[in-house]
Amino acid sequence: MDKAIVVENLSKKYGNFEAVKNISFNIKKGTIFGLLGPNGAGKSTTIKMLTCQSNPSSGTAYVGGFDVLIDSAEIKRRIGVVFESQNLYEELSVYENLNFFAACTALRKKK
Repeated sequence: MDKAIVVENLSKKYGNFEAVKNISFNIKKGTIFGLLGPNGAGKSTTIKMLTCQSNPSSGTAYVGGFDVLIDSAEIKRRIGVVFESQNLYEELSVYENLNFFAACTALRKKK
């Protein structure tokens, strides 16, 4: 597959509010890609769906050939995400933070 990300008619609703409405796009492997738009355009919601932190209401998305609904554990093993807000616990060391978040996502140590 020459596509890193494939999105087809992806939507996300919160009650009656539609945060993302039927977006479709493909990103080729090796491409640098950014989502641009004003506040409330659905950029963060789209990223959360692609990183398996939120399920889409409808549509499909594939990251590295893996379906975000079916293969979320495999996607999480293969990607890294850094959001704009600080997500680490200051009282823990870097190693302890990594171990904590790895345990939350069911990552295992390589043998």
